[in-house]
Amino acid sequence: MSKDSKNINSTNTPQTNPLNTNPLAKHFNIKDLLTFALPSVLVIVSMSIFGIIDGFFVANYVGTAAFAAVNLMIPVLIGFGAVGFMLGAGGSAIVAKTLGEGKAGLANTYFSLIIVYFTLFGVIISALGFLFTPEIAIALGSEGELLESCVVYGRILFAITPSFILQQAFLSFFSVVNKPNLSFQISLIAGLCNVVLDFVLIVVCELGILGAAVATAVAWLIAGMFPLVYFMRKSEVALRLDILQGLKAIKAHSVILFRTCMNGSSEMVSQLSLSLVNILYNYQLMRLVGQDGIAAFGVVMYLNIIFCALFRGYSIASSQTISFQYGAGDKRELASLLQKSLAIMAVCGVGVFVFCQAFAKPLSYIFVSYDESLLELTASACKIYGIAYIFMGLNIWTSAFFTALNNGVVSAIIAFLRTFVFQVLCVLILPLFLGINGIFGAVIVAEFLSFLVILYYLATQRTKYGYV
Repeated sequence: MSKDSKNINSTNTPQTNPLNTNPLAKHFNIKDLLTFALPSVLVIVSMSIFGIIDGFFVANYVGTAAFAAVNLMIPVLIGFGAVGFMLGAGGSAIVAKTLGEGKAGLANTYFSLIIVYFTLFGVIISALGFLFTPEIAIALGSEGELLESCVVYGRILFAITPSFILQQAFLSFFSVVNKPNLSFQISLIAGLCNVVLDFVLIVVCELGILGAAVATAVAWLIAGMFPLVYFMRKSEVALRLDILQGLKAIKAHSVILFRTCMNGSSEMVSQLSLSLVNILYNYQLMRLVGQDGIAAFGVVMYLNIIFCALFRGYSIASSQTISFQYGAGDKRELASLLQKSLAIMAVCGVGVFVFCQAFAKPLSYIFVSYDESLLELTASACKIYGIAYIFMGLNIWTSAFFTALNNGVVSAIIAFLRTFVFQVLCVLILPLFLGINGIFGAVIVAEFLSFLVILYYLATQRTKYGYV
């Protein structure tokens, strides 16, 4: 049995040091959990809303072709930036667990090592993406005006990919140091800059897709660079970024980079899989419906980003408390966090489902009011897709739960089945029988099958971690 396993199973009573002043060490009731998670939720939701506003300006002031170009390139850009999700989820779980064990100095070393070397990796990704943007756009099926728009939009954002990676990573680390409000403030500033620049560059200066790309790039720079400077300066927070220390730590702690990748692999798998699956969705829609199908799916995905932000924001924040208590050996608090979080996700999932059924058409009208047939197609797609949210929140949180327990294997299995295997099979098979409704309904079957998978793992892993 490993040292960690002995630690977590050694007693039924909390082992957290009573003198530990780390805010993650306290007992969380439902109100505490919601209060603690709210800033992280607001960060993700605000980022999503500002992204949607970006799409609103493109759809209404540039045209359908430009809007389609954004929807074609965004999954690829997010896929390349998936390393940030992996870094944030996997790295913060390791650092929070180390803090829970009372090893603050080692936690800082791990933090610096992770940030420094993954930033360098982000620079490599950025260079490759920028160089091969035309080839990527052609592979997605774009040509003519659509191809030109894809290249302009893609190259500008590929150049800022390292900052996008840092933005996603620091979101999790802000929760570790109990500064989620600061993360929200930075995201709010970045988002407002995005909106203002969208208006100035697209509406006033009429720069089209170029203006949209520049506005988004500036927002990514703000959201990634401000946290970098914050963690580099001396302050009262538990973590401080020391670039020199991070570079030197590779000799003694290189295994931490591997553990970060393994532990955060589920988040990276999710983002990469979602990007690939969205490309497949776009291919199927282009084949069956054409450009209007991609535009309708783009609206559905914008709304999906917001709703998933609720689930993901809560998962990011609650994961830090889980990792800390796992490191501290308090399995009673671990069980409490599990039960409360599952209840919160279940209520949120049903609430989002009801919202989608009630407001599908008004939400669709915001983006495609200029075309009645496209409006009806989009509203129908929103209602069908909305059924999946009943299970989606539970699935997203459970994958994050196992990441927080430093079990990247189980988390990755859940994520890979949910975001890739089940969705690919459903989006290929269901349209054969249900046509376009089969494309929009594929996610329902995929999320239900994923729900069965998480029930299995929650049951089979309970003895190992002692959360029941």
